[in-house]
Amino acid sequence: MGLSTHVLDTMHGCPAAGMSVKLYQTTQDGASATLVKAMILNADGRNPDGLLFDHQSLKVGTYRLVFDVATYFNSLGVSLPKPNFLNLVSLDFGIAHADEHYHVPLLVSPWSYSTYRGS
Repeated sequence: MGLSTHVLDTMHGCPAAGMSVKLYQTTQDGASATLVKAMILNADGRNPDGLLFDHQSLKVGTYRLVFDVATYFNSLGVSLPKPNFLNLVSLDFGIAHADEHYHVPLLVSPWSYSTYRGS
């Protein structure tokens, strides 16, 4: 139960270790966001502290995860155009059932990304 994320670098076929990620709680219209937590992903591409929210802390509402994709790929020496095609990837999502687990993975390259609600 709770909220988690995981990032996989599909360009290199590995977890996105060292990527910076921020979690915000947002208003339902997304116009306002409050920073909840910032992290640097560990060697497995996950939050080093485990869940972003544990079962007791997860609340019904709207949230945003912001992944610093350009800085991550630049740090690996990937030659990116200026401006980058992808810079910050923001995922806005809703938690409708706080008693369930929400996993929000990101599969990313400098040119594309995909996400889904995992288990």
